[in-house]
Amino acid sequence: MENIIRIAVQKSGRLSEDSLRLIKECGIKFYNGTGKLKSTSTNFPIEFLYLRDDDIPGYVADGVADLGIVGENELVEKDKSVDVLKKLGFSKCRLSLAIPKSQDYPGLSYFEGKNIATSYTKILGDYLKKNKINAEIHEISGSVEIAPSIGLAEGICDIVSSGSTLMMNGLKEVEEIFKSEAVLISHKGLNDEKMAIVEKLLFRINAVQTGKSNKYVLLNAPNESLDKIISLIPGMRSPTILPLAEEGWSSVHSVLSEDLFWENIEELRAAGAEGILVVPIEKMVL
Repeated sequence: MENIIRIAVQKSGRLSEDSLRLIKECGIKFYNGTGKLKSTSTNFPIEFLYLRDDDIPGYVADGVADLGIVGENELVEKDKSVDVLKKLGFSKCRLSLAIPKSQDYPGLSYFEGKNIATSYTKILGDYLKKNKINAEIHEISGSVEIAPSIGLAEGICDIVSSGSTLMMNGLKEVEEIFKSEAVLISHKGLNDEKMAIVEKLLFRINAVQTGKSNKYVLLNAPNESLDKIISLIPGMRSPTILPLAEEGWSSVHSVLSEDLFWENIEELRAAGAEGILVVPIEKMVL
């Protein structure tokens, strides 16, 4: 099908939820009922394939899917030939080494000559080689945390989000070896027709993500303080200034990052700003 693109997304879990939420925020409508393995948008030329996360890089590399949303950890581990179009900023986690809580940890040398259980043999192997540590890697497809307690390994290497799973299994995190987040990947060599659709999708994603990272700020200020306030909230190009009914006062409207606003809030108030409103932006086109 030349006039439609296929995108592979994880069929369940946090990455799946975050991915589908982003696509829906882009105004793309589709039905993804429980158990469905494929669906098509009703208002955008895109078809969804719901797959295991570790299968997505291979499907995209082989051209079965044109695009995929996958964690960087799986992308690097599978080492498939694909293009990374965009880091998406969600589903962030880290790949870390962990050992039993009862063990002292002198540093990475702890793992010299020891056994490490993991599902990420490539990433771990590359890390150990880079740091000149000789350790035996045992590949486990699931329940990696149990390995030390059953005597299979002295440590593990696994994905960590909050660290609660490690704690529940009597382990402690000792080394972070890889940071991961969701990325949008594409098959190499998409034709011009499909690339045009991909560009439209990227335009929508950028608009949604830019909106999320910025806020619309409205405030009232005495006219004699406008120069100072404009310097604090400069906006994309410049703020909008509207006169209030009360003489000598104006309403200032601006767009800026939420962090920048909080950095300057005390200075804004000191300059006489009143009635400050901070409003979420759904989408923002630059």
